[in-house]
Amino acid sequence: MKDGIIVNEKILSNKKNGMPMLLLFIGLYLAATALCVLSSIFLIIPIMVISIIYLSLGWIPLLGLKVLGPQEALVLTLFGDYIGTLKEAGFYYVHPFCVSVNPAAKTYLNQSGDVDASRKERADSSTQTYGKKISLKVMTLNNNRQKINDCLGNPVEIGIAVMWRVTDTAKAVFHVDNYKEYLSLQCDSALRNIVRIYPYDIAPNVDTTGDGIADEGSLRGSSDVVAERIRNEIQSKVAEAGLEILEARITYLAYAPEIAAVMLQRQQASAIIDARKMIVDGAVGMVEMALDRLNQNHVVELDDERKAAMVSNLLVVLCGNRDAQPIVNSGSIY
Repeated sequence: MKDGIIVNEKILSNKKNGMPMLLLFIGLYLAATALCVLSSIFLIIPIMVISIIYLSLGWIPLLGLKVLGPQEALVLTLFGDYIGTLKEAGFYYVHPFCVSVNPAAKTYLNQSGDVDASRKERADSSTQTYGKKISLKVMTLNNNRQKINDCLGNPVEIGIAVMWRVTDTAKAVFHVDNYKEYLSLQCDSALRNIVRIYPYDIAPNVDTTGDGIADEGSLRGSSDVVAERIRNEIQSKVAEAGLEILEARITYLAYAPEIAAVMLQRQQASAIIDARKMIVDGAVGMVEMALDRLNQNHVVELDDERKAAMVSNLLVVLCGNRDAQPIVNSGSIY
């Protein structure tokens, strides 16, 4: 947005005449050089002055030559007014006093296309031509890990990777101050808003969908659902900046260090309880099956006291942590 007015993207598709203009300027330079030499020989002062002036200022029209590669764009302004965007790959010629605008040219985030060995070399380039180009490629932003409290108040560390691209260059340049920093801040905000809705693990009586009914949503178990909600939240914020969020993925998820050990013990205790419950359920079933088989086959008649002793012994054997040490009774069972 510029001066409170919405700026709509305007594609300049009729400017692919860079090569003819380059040949024309080279021809004019050669002609001016020849006229300067001839006029100095024959002392034709007016022609010599004109040719010298052109040789001194003839480089100015060359500033209008622009070269674009695939998936690149140039946003052009002329004396402060937006005149259009070059988007297709090619060799262009525009007004020599047009200025390329890219407020995020020197902004380097932890993302593809920004972090490489040539960062300083690119930033210190004298021409700054490449830095003014806006990449239309799909970029990956790896935002820093954040410590956020989940819906139960437990501190959680979480990191996300966001795949995005520029779709409207005019909005990206004029509607926000710096579209890369704007995207990074909106990712942080959206991540906090969504993570606060979910517990780390499945918890009772927690509504994560907003329908008033408790569900089993969690950060660990519903990572795809959480990532999609984060993507939608970011997209709703950056649409006005001409950006499209293609995908968001959770790259790191863990309890904060100050409670990680306690939560690990809690998980271990829960696992032990679940395992013991399964063992007891299985042992009771096996005891019932053993008693039923003994009764069906009339192997031995047991009174209630003997049945209780047998059940006790079988449960000890089946539920114990160590192997049983049997005692062989060679006498009467009574």
